Amino acid sequence: MSTLPDTIDIETGADPRASIIVLHGLGASGHDFEPFAQEIDLAAVGPVRWVFPHAPQIPVTLNGGYVMPAWYDIHTDWSQEDEAGLRRSQALVDGLLAREQARGVPARRTVLAGFSQGCAMALLTGLRYGQRLAGVAGMSGYLPLARQLATERSAANADVPIWLAHGTQDEMIALPRAEASRDALQVLGYAVEWHSYPMGHSVCMEEVVDLQRWLLKVLAAGSRTRGAAAAAV
Repeated sequence: MSTLPDTIDIETGADPRASIIVLHGLGASGHDFEPFAQEIDLAAVGPVRWVFPHAPQIPVTLNGGYVMPAWYDIHTDWSQEDEAGLRRSQALVDGLLAREQARGVPARRTVLAGFSQGCAMALLTGLRYGQRLAGVAGMSGYLPLARQLATERSAANADVPIWLAHGTQDEMIALPRAEASRDALQVLGYAVEWHSYPMGHSVCMEEVVDLQRWLLKVLAAGSRTRGAAAAAV
């Protein structure tokens, strides 16, 4: 079993009823998205555990082989994907999802989210995960290993809600690439909520507000499902 990455865990109350795992981008750390725990108000769904993992330190070809936090290698030719690295980090994220279940939060009450490389990992892992998640959210990223998804995707998450957002002036991952990822997901039948904002490769407050609204919706839906299941026992 893969060793789990170090994480920053923030609980908004005792006995969390939902978990949100947020994967950072290239060269960053889990600290980048810690403010989400204060800025996003999910009191309506009860106590939440925010999980902010740190990516492994690896050489990155795009940056001259410099070692930095990265979920996978990036080549100068974007069409050349580091499948081995993607798969290694997929196993790490699978482990984080399993840990949340071991800590008492079922997959259906867990959202997997990420920014840039983290967005790629959220889509890669979430859509292949064997248990239904509450949702998958991606910011300023794209769909990796897109050609393999049709045969590798999980039936359990065939209808998982997906929230994607991107900057119209993104200088790192061009908007058309993100739009192509959105379209590829829709062709496979995924329900994608799409947002674009007049910004670069970053996060804006309007985006945070829209993400909060979506999180409240998908986590409330998961709560209703759990309640109905309990009533049927």
